[in-house]
Amino acid sequence: MRFGRERPEIVRPPSEWRSYYLPITWGCSHAGCAFCRWYGEKLKIRDLEEIEEEIRALSLLRNHGVYAPSLHPVAARIAIEWDGRRIFLQDADALAYPYESLLEILKALREHFPSLERVGSYATPQILLRRSVEQLRKLRELGLGILYVGVESGDDLVLEKVGKGVRSEEIVEACRKVKEAGIALSVTVILGLGGKERSREHALRTAEVLSRIDPEFAAALTLMIVPGTPLEREVQEGRFSLLSPFEILEELKLMLENCDFSSFFSTMHASNYLPLRGRFPQEKGKLLSILEEVLRRRDPGLLRPSFLRAL
Repeated sequence: MRFGRERPEIVRPPSEWRSYYLPITWGCSHAGCAFCRWYGEKLKIRDLEEIEEEIRALSLLRNHGVYAPSLHPVAARIAIEWDGRRIFLQDADALAYPYESLLEILKALREHFPSLERVGSYATPQILLRRSVEQLRKLRELGLGILYVGVESGDDLVLEKVGKGVRSEEIVEACRKVKEAGIALSVTVILGLGGKERSREHALRTAEVLSRIDPEFAAALTLMIVPGTPLEREVQEGRFSLLSPFEILEELKLMLENCDFSSFFSTMHASNYLPLRGRFPQEKGKLLSILEEVLRRRDPGLLRPSFLRAL
């Protein structure tokens, strides 16, 4: 379909803040996660011709200073400030784009921006399980340098309850494909996703899965309830008990104590109560010491206020 003057809201990993955002899909091919804003929405696939038209228009503006009227005003504003180094393919599931056409998109980006350093994208475990390592390698050769995968939890009961659609073993398999293909892997987990009922199991089994995956980058988000989702209804009906801010930090501490990987770990996402970042295993002790001190003091003033938290 043609997106025309519509454009998906910019939802991107924190590390892609200086990228140009190129929409090729809108929504998620799974759309079954009970906590997600895309729950129940059908994935939209943007026409290849329209994507190539935007790439050409972006090239005219970026490389020659010529504004093409076909370039969306939002895209034009981003392009003016863009440093030309990275492009992020939107939306939540860009790797679901038809494979042969995705190759054409990457070829067009390479043709028009030969100095481009990296293309990034979100990818669901389901899509990665359907892609062969050879297919992923071909995408890497054409510039796909990093994939962001939502692990969410290593606890199969939590994954089933929230409708993730895959088991922990399948998530590990999907992530290993990315690493085998030579693409940088960044994964996220969601603190509090097991509620009070399965907080300990969620922390321990997520630590186990992260250790098995051993990604280049790992990040934790904190659960925030999105209006209109099935999880919101569970909270309202008393079937899901949210963790307090300090219970979230206790869960994080337990998870990090049991992580054994060589990764850069971060809680810098705006949903979190306490921003942390460091290299594992070198700075594991430092991060745990910070957590222990905050948990000892139990001072709400040390935490990000709830009104400043955001997805």
